[in-house]
Amino acid sequence: MFGSVRAWSRRHEKLAGALRVTPLAALCAILAVPYGASTPPDDGAYLGVGLYLALSAALLVPLVWRDRPIASFAVVALISFGQWLAGVNPLPANLAVLVALWAVAYRCSFRWALAAGLVAELGMSMALVNWYDPTFGVFFSGSIFVVTIWLTGLYASTRRRYLEGLEERAERAERERDQQARMAAAAERARIARELHDVVAHNVSVMVVQADGAGYAMDSDIEQARLAVRNISKTGRAALAEMRRLVGVLRENEAAGTDYTPQPGLGQLEELVRGSTVPARLQIDGVPADLPEGQQLAVYRIVQEALTNALKHGGPDVRATVEIDYSGPDLVVRVTDDGRGAAAPRSPDGHGLIGMRERAGMYGGAVSAGPLGGGGFEVLARLPITKEAA
Repeated sequence: MFGSVRAWSRRHEKLAGALRVTPLAALCAILAVPYGASTPPDDGAYLGVGLYLALSAALLVPLVWRDRPIASFAVVALISFGQWLAGVNPLPANLAVLVALWAVAYRCSFRWALAAGLVAELGMSMALVNWYDPTFGVFFSGSIFVVTIWLTGLYASTRRRYLEGLEERAERAERERDQQARMAAAAERARIARELHDVVAHNVSVMVVQADGAGYAMDSDIEQARLAVRNISKTGRAALAEMRRLVGVLRENEAAGTDYTPQPGLGQLEELVRGSTVPARLQIDGVPADLPEGQQLAVYRIVQEALTNALKHGGPDVRATVEIDYSGPDLVVRVTDDGRGAAAPRSPDGHGLIGMRERAGMYGGAVSAGPLGGGGFEVLARLPITKEAA
């Protein structure tokens, strides 16, 4: 219950401060006539009800600033000092000094709390000397009252910091627990993936052996060759299913799917560039090579990620150019944009660049990325041209 009250007061600082001042404001309103219009002139400066209420409001309003306790205490103390200089008798609203003192002790450092305590003690002593015939007992009682308020604020501050420390440690322990759970799950997924990798590798090796046998038996024993082909089909389906499970294990929170739709490749680059949110054009140099599907997918994803980065970091009205060059020994993929370049808030080690490097590295390639000298950004990938296996 108290935790929810604290949370509500944090969300509504001004309203919570006003509610805390309400009882003292009500007391001041009730005593407006006795302390205002009925104050005889020989007991101090005469106040009408209007001036009494105005002075009381001036003392109470700063208490609403709970998020600025030092400023609130300073304003209340200065108004009280002005009241003392004017010879106006103490009012119920002067209790705002003690309320502000408690707020400083509760919310500020010990140095500020000590300074506020000394100011409050000095103000209490000045008030007693000016308006009363103080004795040691009166001074002592007043000092005990001020010190009690001060110590109560310090204790509440210590208690608050202790509870905040407990909450922080609990949150940290919860985060560490979740992290340990994620690490354990990742380790288990990696172990399962290794096991499934062995199964897939075994199935592929069986397929190779069966294919070689079918090739030898093609001319001499048609039935044996037909049986070998059926075994290849059966084993291939099993290997494909295991591969899907392997991919599902490696993807966190993603179940293994059964979608056998072909992955995109170089043939879909034009569609990718044309449908990109960033206005872009595709330029192809050389004769397109017949690359393996995996390598084509790597090129497609690199271009896709580069266009996404241009959209995220290039700024408004950014345009991009995608260049594919088959003319050399390497396939060169160059994606440039005319955006903000070095001024864009990019991370050089972001996940997108890491993913592009990993994809290119699988086929012996490399990826570099960085701002251009005249503005804009460039992603450059080089992959050895690998002919599709026969």
